[in-house]
Amino acid sequence: MTNSIALQLLGSELPSRAILTDRSEVKPFETDGLTAHRQTPWVVVLPESVAQVRTVLHICNECRVPVVTRGAGTGLSGGARPNSDGVLLVLTKMREILDIDLASCTATVEPGVTNLAISDAVRQHGLFYAPDPSSQIACSIGGNVAENAGGVHCLKYGLTLHNVMGLKVQTIEGDELVLGGKSYDSSGYDYMALMVGSEGMLGVVTEVTVKLLPIPSNRSVLLGAFDDIERAGDCVAGIISSGLVPAGLEMMDKLAIKAAEEFANVGYPTGAEAILLCEIDGGEADVKQHTSQVERLMKSFGALDIDVAIDPAECERLWRGRKSAFPAAGRIAPDYYCMDGTVPRGKIGSVLSAIAAMSEKYQLAVANVFHAGDGNLHPLILYDAAEEKQQQRAEEFGAEILECCILAGGTITGEHGVGIEKIDQMCSQFSDEELEQFHQLRKVFDPSGLMNPGKAIPTLARCSEIGGMHVHRGKLPHPELERF
Repeated sequence: MTNSIALQLLGSELPSRAILTDRSEVKPFETDGLTAHRQTPWVVVLPESVAQVRTVLHICNECRVPVVTRGAGTGLSGGARPNSDGVLLVLTKMREILDIDLASCTATVEPGVTNLAISDAVRQHGLFYAPDPSSQIACSIGGNVAENAGGVHCLKYGLTLHNVMGLKVQTIEGDELVLGGKSYDSSGYDYMALMVGSEGMLGVVTEVTVKLLPIPSNRSVLLGAFDDIERAGDCVAGIISSGLVPAGLEMMDKLAIKAAEEFANVGYPTGAEAILLCEIDGGEADVKQHTSQVERLMKSFGALDIDVAIDPAECERLWRGRKSAFPAAGRIAPDYYCMDGTVPRGKIGSVLSAIAAMSEKYQLAVANVFHAGDGNLHPLILYDAAEEKQQQRAEEFGAEILECCILAGGTITGEHGVGIEKIDQMCSQFSDEELEQFHQLRKVFDPSGLMNPGKAIPTLARCSEIGGMHVHRGKLPHPELERF
């Protein structure tokens, strides 16, 4: 069947307000947060119910039309970039909170509900939803599930996977999968772990049941300023190896500190080479004891100055700068490329030094702001797309950072997903045999390969074209990589 037949069927089955085809209407959907790569969608469909989602999937399967599912469009890896000849299925109209169960401490929501809206809805009951990406005011829970999003509190409370208890998923072949529920134990294979982070390639999530936690009764936030970025990185490993698990442990380098302070005016020490932000929460006695312990550790690793906040307003002040870091970077360069790789905590300092050397090589500045506690780096490569070849250099710089993460014993993504951005580096991290297993697993849910084609898992032909495990074949020589 042809796309024109698919469009006729969509028009006959769905209300006209749910279908966008005019170029001026579909153009805003041509990219997600990875704005350097754009593609105008053929048609945008905005369903308002599960029944409408199933109708769209049925028509696309019958007509062999590709489907890309999109939430709020805040993703940073191009995972929601549309196909020029496919349907872009946008779930933002499905934003109802279906159930708040105080007895089981769960909330069941539609995929278009924003991350922050869940905590807002249950705050009056003394509860909150723990994962808190920087975009939490806008990002949708369905997108969080697709990318396995994290946030500044993921060190203690976990990623999306650790906080989702149940899912309802619609497959391209017309099945509804009911995974998990309100209880902690489910029989059979752990399909939940398979679905969370699958980037829309296995099905469309139409319902999410999340775990709610009690709001901690006490907390403190410590800001430690360092004159050496490697010592700050070593301090991260020191805090964790002491047996403490902070609620959050974040790091910012000098350029990120300066940008955040100019943007948010929160009192950050702009002369420091790096700062650590460490949040402690829990009972009053534990918070007091652990705060003192972290303060001593920061001093032992050479912190020049330590600011300790206990008052809630002061805690929020210190966090406000960190959460403003991404928009703040937009003020110091026309464009920036946000990377997302993860390394062992003990390698943070050396990897940051390697990134600094790469910055000189590519002649592009980089601001580092990231979830230090779990080694999840977010280098922001600054560039100007209007200048010839700067975007190309930024992407090459980003690719080399990811190769560095692999060599350091880490991985190419911590929470942003692979999408189109990191698909070539999948060839470096995984063997051909492993990638083939990924493809076989995908075929179980999507035999025709219609769900989000061309994303996350490269073809073996593509890996062969770019040289397969190219970092291990010496195609990215750099002195700073030799230390790994």
